[in-house]
Amino acid sequence: MTITVVSSGMLSSIQDLGRNGFQKHGVIVSGAMDTYSLRIANLIVGNKEGEAGLEITLLGPTLTFEKDALIAITGGNLSPEIEGKQVPLWRPVLVKKGSVLRFGKIKSGCRAYLTIAGGFAIPKVMNSKSTYLRAGLGGYHGRALKAGDRIETNSMSHYSSNLFYKLKKNQPSQPFITTSWYVDFHKFINFSNNNTVRVLKGSHFSKCSASSQTTFFTSTYIVTPQSDRMGYRLSGPKLELDVKFELLSEAVTVGTIQLPPNGQPIILMADRQTTGGYPKIAHVISVDLSLIGQMKPGGEICFQEIALEEAEALFIEREQWMVELKKSLQMKMN
Repeated sequence: MTITVVSSGMLSSIQDLGRNGFQKHGVIVSGAMDTYSLRIANLIVGNKEGEAGLEITLLGPTLTFEKDALIAITGGNLSPEIEGKQVPLWRPVLVKKGSVLRFGKIKSGCRAYLTIAGGFAIPKVMNSKSTYLRAGLGGYHGRALKAGDRIETNSMSHYSSNLFYKLKKNQPSQPFITTSWYVDFHKFINFSNNNTVRVLKGSHFSKCSASSQTTFFTSTYIVTPQSDRMGYRLSGPKLELDVKFELLSEAVTVGTIQLPPNGQPIILMADRQTTGGYPKIAHVISVDLSLIGQMKPGGEICFQEIALEEAEALFIEREQWMVELKKSLQMKMN
């Protein structure tokens, strides 16, 4: 089937879990800013967790479905609706042929994720469909969507087909059909605009002055409008190094918190560079990365130190929950 883009919104791009394995060649990972929401959206429609979806930022697009389609929308609540009726989030939705999906006011979060049963028929570049906008790599012609684009989709999986036809048996007058069940996402993410983010101390944290070390964990930082998919630039009390030193470029990862010369931290995100020369003062733990990805400009962040062992335990707990969720959803689809 085909989806036609009527209007593009602010920034809508195809993203999966990233272009892994190529950083040694200088190729960045990219991928979804909130992988948690994308993974769940895929499971809801019967896709594999790593299938590509549409990442929708702040102001959503308008999309027309040329055939019946099974979709899910997760992540931030950008008020999706079809023919004036609110489309429920975190559950499968059978959209009828000819329906037009629109997004409105942001109620929570920053980014919504739309997946479709079968996934988008987008060629992989270096094993990924993710869009790296700065390099024009991957995704839909290497760019964000724009009006007039037509995106084809792949055939549905066994689980997707079962759910599709279960819903299709119901033919009410409304333009879409959904289920009574949904995924409760609150266990691992919330979408408020005032969040405590848990971190591990970085290799250069000790090089900050004693007062700056205290300030980092006791102050509130604001997400600035200069933030993007590459990194979140923060504004707050200035942090200083105890002794200035020269740093050779070192490997960085998603969630690395760097300290540039102006003393205002930067949290590296999905489109981060592969290496960096600023001191690495902390790292956001894996389970809190989606929380960062759902923060919009003006959002407040407080940092809280956590032990490595606790961070690992939280990660294992989340992944075990994802395994159980997958089993549960597949049972509902059979």
